[in-house]
Amino acid sequence: MDSAAIDNAPAGTIPTRATVRGLVGLQQRGLLGPEVTPGLQRVAERYAVAVTETVAGLIARDPDGPLARQYLPSEAEGVDAPGEIEDPIGDKAHSPLRGLVHRYPDRVLLKLTHACPVYCRFCFRREQVGPGGDALGKADVEAALDYIRAHREIWEVVFSGGDPLYLPARKLKTVLAEIDAIDHVEVVRFHTRVPVVLPQVIDDAMLEALRRRSATYVVVHVNHRDELTPEGVAALRRLSRAGITLLSQTVLLRGVNDHAGVLAELFRALVANNVKPYYLHHLDAARGTSHFRVPIARGQEIVRQLRGSVSGLCQPTYMLDIPGGHGKVPIGPDYLSAMDGGYEVTDPQGTAHVYPEPNVSP
Repeated sequence: MDSAAIDNAPAGTIPTRATVRGLVGLQQRGLLGPEVTPGLQRVAERYAVAVTETVAGLIARDPDGPLARQYLPSEAEGVDAPGEIEDPIGDKAHSPLRGLVHRYPDRVLLKLTHACPVYCRFCFRREQVGPGGDALGKADVEAALDYIRAHREIWEVVFSGGDPLYLPARKLKTVLAEIDAIDHVEVVRFHTRVPVVLPQVIDDAMLEALRRRSATYVVVHVNHRDELTPEGVAALRRLSRAGITLLSQTVLLRGVNDHAGVLAELFRALVANNVKPYYLHHLDAARGTSHFRVPIARGQEIVRQLRGSVSGLCQPTYMLDIPGGHGKVPIGPDYLSAMDGGYEVTDPQGTAHVYPEPNVSP
């Protein structure tokens, strides 16, 4: 069903997973002007374009706002800046099988699907996700499960993609039942945008699928307070009431959330809805994303401004995923430097203090 058909459908007949796809779909929905430049056409041919009806409604209210910037394609994506690469976090270097990444000893990333309900314009997997992407078939899934069974050091399975919660609940339930039967896997984690961009998917069937023997964590990708609609908040609360631990991940984006006040508002709203801010990601070096990039020094200053002015519950860790697959490291501001007899410590207001470390007994 295309965008026009969705708009004209009788109440109650719009498919739960309906999305507005491509430049034509955006034009039909009134989110894009009638004239499409050759540069924008090339961007849409290279990178997937889609938004949900929830997101389309939010963009329509503020066509030049932070949500529009996240989801509507622009000609700037056609510019590949120096240092930008196809696989910025090095998934391929650590993929022993299709759809499975084993970068850290005690956990694996399982990418069951390449599809997302929305496509972020800064996505670090933008070269892989979307129509024609590398979705897993039945044999691929079984091979990944056999790998997990054979590697007893794997304590956690992280579902990513694409968006794992965009899969039908029955398919997730089947795979999770197999994971549950692997005794050394104690934690499963889902990285997703679904609760805020397609909240109606978090229904009883999905909640039943997610309730497992293993501890279940859902990490919600959300970058701005405006994404937390009443329907999205209700979906988060359904997950929380079902006993699922909720965390968030946020990408620091120029023109979207590169201000301490904007992030404070987001993080407070998340915590008020039982979501613990987990990571604030420095933008990965994916191709065509330089117009979103915030300098690390600016990111550190924003994090410094949050410290002391916002509850500790609202403080994520500012993280950099080192290009080439070398892993994530915290890159927040330094508060401590060594000096003779102790340390110099900087408080949240930026004032330095001497901390003479007491003698430590051997």
